[in-house]
Amino acid sequence: MGCLTTSIPSGLESESALNGDKFANLVRLPAPSRGAAAPPEQEFVNGQEDAFIAVSPAMQEIRHQVLQIANIDIPVLLLGETGTGKEVVARLIHRSSCRAHRTFMKVNCAALPAELLESELFGHEAGAFTGASRSKPGKFEICHKGTILLDEIAEMPISPQAKLLHVLQDGELSRLGSPSTTKVDVRILAATNVDVPTAIAGRKFRQDLYYRLNAFPIYLPPLREHREDIPALLNHFMVYWAKRFGRAELALSPALGFLGNGNGNPSHIYAKPDSGGVILSDLKSHVRSLKKEAERKAILRALELTNGSRKEAAKILNISLRALQYKIRDCGIDERGRKEPAIVVIED
Repeated sequence: MGCLTTSIPSGLESESALNGDKFANLVRLPAPSRGAAAPPEQEFVNGQEDAFIAVSPAMQEIRHQVLQIANIDIPVLLLGETGTGKEVVARLIHRSSCRAHRTFMKVNCAALPAELLESELFGHEAGAFTGASRSKPGKFEICHKGTILLDEIAEMPISPQAKLLHVLQDGELSRLGSPSTTKVDVRILAATNVDVPTAIAGRKFRQDLYYRLNAFPIYLPPLREHREDIPALLNHFMVYWAKRFGRAELALSPALGFLGNGNGNPSHIYAKPDSGGVILSDLKSHVRSLKKEAERKAILRALELTNGSRKEAAKILNISLRALQYKIRDCGIDERGRKEPAIVVIED
């Protein structure tokens, strides 16, 4: 089954772009085909660098949005702070789409000056500029039938923006130095941590290009807004780095304590090992402490809901009264349902 292709309905290009349920009402999502890519629910792969972790309602909603849009060939604009996982979501969209077995490429739009970025994206002919001794295809041609992620799109120089708009509108491009056009079929995803309307107001970004790219926006919240994912993220990256280091176990360094307050994003967890943030130690004790902290919070919440009744709290938690009493002692919770002073891994 091919991807469902569609175009933005007439009159909506000059308005706020479509999103979520609005878009779902305009198109009918195709049913999954035999042999299609694994759905996002199967993305919980321990040790896979770009696995998508979704424990919190916020991240589960993003997973739902990915399912909505994966096989619909319209652009997706990924918004959020640095390190919130925009590339991870872009790769998830690609893996969940009918283009999953084709090329995925990422291009950093802020890394090159205008002429070099044009050459990188759209290719060039021999003699197109100084040093261009031979013809070279750009990333769009190389990525034909695949997916391209234009990272830091709001930092793209103005001159390549017109060519990108042409690709979005007509599915064709011209190499630098060439009078002819080439047809390309590429799914375009874009990502930015910049407020694009502000860039438009400052005449740094084309408004018509923004409307095209913003056909389906997905906002990725910072980690401080979905702390429920911290234990799963920590565990995931510990397994990943253990494999990278060729070790059976890794443990968290106190250097990662800032994550307890949500002062960081998933990429900060990923980056810490290279700077000494992860040390070789006893992984099991750290995982146990994370689990105990989660249990403590659940018990406190149940006791709060039942006005301190252990019997009723046990029913809510679906455990025996005896098991609850043991866990209350183990977690150091007093008779009023409050935690005795202790060091905790994750703070509220």
